[in-house]
Amino acid sequence: MIGGTLTATLVGAPLLFQLQFDFNPLNLRSPATESVSTLLELMRDPRTSPNTIDVLTPSLADGAALAEKIDKLPEVAETRTLRSFVPAQQDDKLVIIEDANFFLGATLNPASTKPAPTDAEDAAALRGTAADLLATTGDANDASAEAARRLSRLLAALADGAREPRAVVRRGLVDPLKATLEQVRALLRAAPVTLDGLPDALVQDWIASDGSARIEVTPKGDSNDNPTMRRFVDAVVAAAPGATGAPVFVIEAAKTVITAFWQAGLWSIGSIALLLFAVLRRPLDVALTLAPLLVAIVATLEICVLIDLPLNFANIIALPLLLGVGVAFKIYYVMAWRAGETEFLQLSLTRAVFFSALATATAFGSLWLSRHPGTSSMGKLMALALATTLAAALLFQPALLATRKSR
Repeated sequence: MIGGTLTATLVGAPLLFQLQFDFNPLNLRSPATESVSTLLELMRDPRTSPNTIDVLTPSLADGAALAEKIDKLPEVAETRTLRSFVPAQQDDKLVIIEDANFFLGATLNPASTKPAPTDAEDAAALRGTAADLLATTGDANDASAEAARRLSRLLAALADGAREPRAVVRRGLVDPLKATLEQVRALLRAAPVTLDGLPDALVQDWIASDGSARIEVTPKGDSNDNPTMRRFVDAVVAAAPGATGAPVFVIEAAKTVITAFWQAGLWSIGSIALLLFAVLRRPLDVALTLAPLLVAIVATLEICVLIDLPLNFANIIALPLLLGVGVAFKIYYVMAWRAGETEFLQLSLTRAVFFSALATATAFGSLWLSRHPGTSSMGKLMALALATTLAAALLFQPALLATRKSR
């Protein structure tokens, strides 16, 4: 038992180098929700992805030079500066716009217009449209014909009803049309664009009061893909060490969390060892308590790699739980062994440990059934951690203690 467990644990130790930490907070949310699915769709397009990196340069000229350098990186889809809002080849484009204005100007700006139709004329037009719809559908029974008949009934009811509903419909249809026509007129009056003519609100987003200029860098590919995002951040940070932005923050936060948990884990194991030594007063007994706990921790992380269960910001909380619950189970057996017990599987202590672990696994493992991906991964890892620590307490530690007794 002891040799097989230690051998399997040591053989699987290289798997720990493949342990992944999912730093993407979006993976903790359900992609079935409309907001998340919409955001994921936007992130697939570099032009609409929010995962952009910002680089601050001393001036706009320096920013343009650095942007040209970053733009050549294979991980970068596009770079933007304030100069990006000044169109290229403006002379050729303005000629095309002037030609369009020549042909469409008389249509968009007629010399004279007819007066607006009266309410009676609107009602007559509605009745005529309703009749035309019915005549067009004929005897057809498909979905389009049914929709046309329904629209015909609605238009007829609107025509024969009170005046106020027709006025509301008129405003809902005519006012947006007027706004669209005015936008077209404004587009046909286009003029040359220069840096000095850009709106102040836009300039303030890209140029600071001291003259510093901002560069916006967008990733190439799906920015929600972790390897793609990591390569993007590494490439841009290598070219511009002062780069910031959401992708940089997320990856650096992941590094901080991982480092903090490793440090906390080592400090926790050290503190547990000191407390055990203060209680047990024998180094061997402390080792017999900690060895199964360490085996359970390593086995849990190795199984995570085998079943493709990466750590994330939610389920990593299971590791401190493994330390707390695991050492409690182990010390029970050491104290019983010191009291002279040898038949551990027949003790009521074993049943108490088993049902205690089962109750804890039921409480935390039920989170596995959650539809929320983050909560579900937390329950899955907690259930796995409790299973490994229970196996170490019920099987591995009694074997260790029995070996010690025989010697």
